[in-house]
Amino acid sequence: MPVLSVEKKRSLNNKDFKNVFEKHYTGVYRLLTCFLSNRATAEDIAQETFLKFYLSPPRELDNVGGWLMRVARNLAYNHLHREKSRAVRESHMELMQITEPELRFEEEEEKDVISQALHSLTERDRICLTLRLSGMSYAEIAQAIEVKETSVGTILARAKERFKVEYLKLKGRDDNVL
Repeated sequence: MPVLSVEKKRSLNNKDFKNVFEKHYTGVYRLLTCFLSNRATAEDIAQETFLKFYLSPPRELDNVGGWLMRVARNLAYNHLHREKSRAVRESHMELMQITEPELRFEEEEEKDVISQALHSLTERDRICLTLRLSGMSYAEIAQAIEVKETSVGTILARAKERFKVEYLKLKGRDDNVL
């Protein structure tokens, strides 16, 4: 691909943008469609990707395709994270609408047991489990607890096991229940 002309304010001329769009749109769209399993959302995010490229192109233009794929992937992750958060909020709202006192009592009792089990864990285990359940990636968790990303899976597995043991103790159950 010929070197693109970028003006001093780092914007592309329309011809260069059109060339990049025509060359890379299909690949970006295909990646997003596979990643999101939704064509309409993939189209929207592909358009957003190219808008970001048009408004603020990368400093180095020797790997535009890689830059576009990375931006598209990050936008898709952000979309998925927002959708997951929305689903959690909606399910929480549904739980709050339950009016039967007995169910509320059981839920509160269960929350107390879960809270006690969580607080019996080390701070790192508690943070790790909470971050993962809130939808954070291994990379984000690794950064938050200051460990290597490759260690996060092991830390999570051990934290889950310790939580299970504490939870079962508090519920007064045998280890084989879960």
